[in-house]
Amino acid sequence: MSPSPASTAGDPVSNDARWRARVRKGLLDWFTEHARDLPWRRDPTPYRVWVSEIMCQQTQVATVVPYFLRFLDRYPDAAALADADESELMRMWEGLGYYRRARSMHAAAKQIVENHNGEFPLQYHDALALPGIGRYTAGAILSISSNLPLPILEGNTIRVFSRLIGLRDSVDEKASLDTLWDFSEQLLPRKFSPTDRARGPASLNQAAMELGALVCTPRDPKCLICPVAKACQARAVGLQAEIPAKTQKMKYEARSEYAALVSDSQGRWLVRQIPPGTRFAGMWDFPKAGPPDANDAEHFHQWLTNHLGGRIQLDEVVKTMKHAVTKYRITLNVYRATRTGGPKALAEPWKFRTPDQLKHLPMSTTGRRLLNWVEKNKLS
Repeated sequence: MSPSPASTAGDPVSNDARWRARVRKGLLDWFTEHARDLPWRRDPTPYRVWVSEIMCQQTQVATVVPYFLRFLDRYPDAAALADADESELMRMWEGLGYYRRARSMHAAAKQIVENHNGEFPLQYHDALALPGIGRYTAGAILSISSNLPLPILEGNTIRVFSRLIGLRDSVDEKASLDTLWDFSEQLLPRKFSPTDRARGPASLNQAAMELGALVCTPRDPKCLICPVAKACQARAVGLQAEIPAKTQKMKYEARSEYAALVSDSQGRWLVRQIPPGTRFAGMWDFPKAGPPDANDAEHFHQWLTNHLGGRIQLDEVVKTMKHAVTKYRITLNVYRATRTGGPKALAEPWKFRTPDQLKHLPMSTTGRRLLNWVEKNKLS
């Protein structure tokens, strides 16, 4: 008889060793048969796993694979990454978003070269000390690459573990997260050969993440094909759709932003490198602003005039783009614009660049989409 479903954080459903053994075996057997063939799994060195883990944060695996392959071809080890030109690195990362991840990796690679002879550190506290690496990432890198018995907890495993133990409390609460971290640690194999990846922490942690990605999904979990469905406490009481619970859902804000397409007589486009401390810092983009700098089109016109000098004329809106950034749902209104008068030499950071030049510079996601649209429609 299986333990009764937990109703609050701290209930002892996970304390049944035989129940945990069944869950562990079910996950490992399933992973042996159903693990996706991913490039970082074929050769799971600490460096390769590190790159994959950082790239997969906030990004779908299918999107990551081609980026990973290009990245490893250009930066095959920490020394190559440490020596990377930041602009080139940002261009390699372009499209993955959350660019702070790339900058943190760059900084971490320099520390790895300086403090660890260019090899990713295999001591947990050393890995945790690197920029951009927290408790989950350190545990994932070292368990997957080196089969070390370290727990992990991220989006997929929070969902899988919450359902397995029937955790009804909000996973936003510290007590719930503590319970899930404890369960993740308890679930790790206790007796395994360090060289046996198939039955060790390397596979167990990946199995839990893989199950969350492919079977125990946020909506409509595929319980009929789940290898641990019989042990799942949420399914036992029909709460798999309600678990995991969250305190509150993200409330998205609608936001309007404005961009301008300004060309010169040579067919070049006005762009700038986005300054530090702002969204997409270091990337290149067309003139673009939103609140509080530009609350409406008139305000945007004034922003352009202040930055560029001379007389700015906003013509028609030639394109409207919608995208999301963090909590915002953004509508970008793109104007064709002209500039007359004012100093011939533009002040930094404004530049005129050809489409071919821009192809080799890192651009914001919307900037790249806009450039592609400009070329497709042969604007000049």
